[in-house]
Amino acid sequence: MNRVVFLLIGVFSLLPLAVLGVYTVAPGWTWPKLIPDELSYRGAIYLTDHALDIGSKLLSSMAYSLCTVMLSLILCIMPAHHFARCRFTGKRFLEGLLLAPALVPSMTFSMGVHVMFIHARLADTFPGVVLVLTLFSYPYMLRALVAGFQAVGPEYEQCAANLGASPLRIFLKVELPLLIPAVVAGASIVFLVAFSEYFLVFLIGGGAVDSYTGYLFPFLNSSDRSVGSALTLLFLVVPISLFFVVEYLTTRVYRGRGIY
Repeated sequence: MNRVVFLLIGVFSLLPLAVLGVYTVAPGWTWPKLIPDELSYRGAIYLTDHALDIGSKLLSSMAYSLCTVMLSLILCIMPAHHFARCRFTGKRFLEGLLLAPALVPSMTFSMGVHVMFIHARLADTFPGVVLVLTLFSYPYMLRALVAGFQAVGPEYEQCAANLGASPLRIFLKVELPLLIPAVVAGASIVFLVAFSEYFLVFLIGGGAVDSYTGYLFPFLNSSDRSVGSALTLLFLVVPISLFFVVEYLTTRVYRGRGIY
């Protein structure tokens, strides 16, 4: 029964990709035709002819997305540890307040911080894009780390402290390896949010910061289905490839420690 369920999930997940693949080589495929009348390789030709431009946009998007992941991880480690280990008045309210950016639409959020970024001279800059994406997506990392600290428990920290380890050594040698699943989960969501965000990058970056979504969006609104579908499939390749790399590295780390 479980295999059937997973098979159905896989089929329904891959079906949209199959449709995009068909549109890439058959942009004129319309209802009620089951088989396209003619094939066109315009999408593949466009990717080849503009490989350098597309590659630069992808690298820029990956750069600010990875920087967003690192900054959100640094900002969320201590608050997540405090929320998981301590009890204090107003804890639920403060935790809900910190998670609020995840509930606010990106357009509403960005219009509120744009003026602040202009005064701080962060508008139209790479650091400004990283900072605004971090402010918008850090709740996902925070929630994942809180759950990770709660799953690990304080016993490992207490044992290491009793053996004379410093707080920094406890975190680096004891807690951080045990938090890898939580870090990977939070980082995956933060990367996807940052990599796929269009409006925040467009508004705060002001066109000065290249983004793949900004390059892709005009094609999605045009009638050129072939190029739009090809660029969309390329957009999906980056996070999927990154997830495989993270899975490989995580497995190696755990095997090196004799955990996996």
